[in-house]
Amino acid sequence: MNRPNFPRRRALAALLLGAAGATSAWAQSPAAPAATAAPVRIGMIEGLSGPFANTGEAVYRNLVWATERVNARGGVKLPGGNRPLVIERFDSKGQTEEALSALRSAIDRDITIVTQGNSSAAAAGLIDAINKHNERDTTKQVLFLNYSAVDPVLTNQKCSYWHFRFDAHADMRMSALMSVLRDDRELKSVYLIGQDYSFGQAVLREARSQLAAKRPDVKIVGDELHPMARVKDFAPYAAKIKASGAQAVLTGNWGNDLTLLVKAAREAGFDGSFYTFYGNALGAPAAIGDAGIGKVVAVADWFPNVPTKESEAFYQSFRQRFPNPADDYVHMRMQLMVESLAQAIERAGSVNAAAVAAQLEKAKVKLAGQSAHMRAADHQFQQPLAVAVMDRQGAPGVKFDVEGSGYGFRVVRHLTPAQAEQPHGCNMTR
Repeated sequence: MNRPNFPRRRALAALLLGAAGATSAWAQSPAAPAATAAPVRIGMIEGLSGPFANTGEAVYRNLVWATERVNARGGVKLPGGNRPLVIERFDSKGQTEEALSALRSAIDRDITIVTQGNSSAAAAGLIDAINKHNERDTTKQVLFLNYSAVDPVLTNQKCSYWHFRFDAHADMRMSALMSVLRDDRELKSVYLIGQDYSFGQAVLREARSQLAAKRPDVKIVGDELHPMARVKDFAPYAAKIKASGAQAVLTGNWGNDLTLLVKAAREAGFDGSFYTFYGNALGAPAAIGDAGIGKVVAVADWFPNVPTKESEAFYQSFRQRFPNPADDYVHMRMQLMVESLAQAIERAGSVNAAAVAAQLEKAKVKLAGQSAHMRAADHQFQQPLAVAVMDRQGAPGVKFDVEGSGYGFRVVRHLTPAQAEQPHGCNMTR
């Protein structure tokens, strides 16, 4: 697992947080009118230290790149003048209480747009806190943009007018994975394993449900949760997986919990498949190596090897901006999230949270050939999903590798937004 590059992090922070350097160098292009008014600040609340620090830093790079694109065309256009977008960092240390403390700090600094994603537990806490704050202080209401927290409850039972999710939730991702698993007729046994918190529990619950409905002939030979971010040695889990006779592992694990799991399974001699939510990045392909060719399956909103010129140009642009292979972690949905925000601010003609929310409900955006829109009823982003399988770079359909590992992902299933869409149980208070 690559650790954060702290000099690079400080350099990026200086670029984004300095008042004079709030816009990227691109924004100084004569082709775009310069943003002259005070910046629109976005508070990123994320784990930037601790076991999942690398995921937080990866998110930061994505948000940096997205805001640079907006700023390159002059920032967001408002009646008082163009304003750049600026990311301000708040370290939650991967803990819900720290995330709530970071929210209070952001509000104290008059930041009214916050974004977070790498923990559904933290996201749930933020939704509750923002709901209460916005009821108490209608003069400084806060908007919450969620790029990765995918527990379905967040846009169902806990849906909030102030919360917008830009990632496909766990049930949507599971359905996409099952569209491939369903067709694997040789598969007869599967081991379910996940992180013991709301998201991991939701993944295994939905896995059981969808397996029963779509592949009742597949036997679940293991079903367990493990402590999140606290397991340093997954060898005992890998031994149980191998001993179970499972032909495949299905997991929603992410970050170090995924990398260490697949590495331990490989070292234990497990030669089955992995059906994953996040097996395509953050060290997992390098950890599993050749053993993953044709066997590691991942689901995402977008993959670098989507076979279109627009997609290839988009990915090449990111690699030029962040050439270090360790920084190779680009997510289309985070780019679309910032584009949606910029669109909503301009249509609202204001940065008032309620006014922006009213426009964000109607967001329709397109970037690099990827089209998506926000569903107003539950604030769940509707976008394409893809399922891909790991292969060696250079194989058909695998032009690009991941993180310099020599392994990439070939898209084997593509779902349109309509195919990926699922019903909701939101009864939103407006």
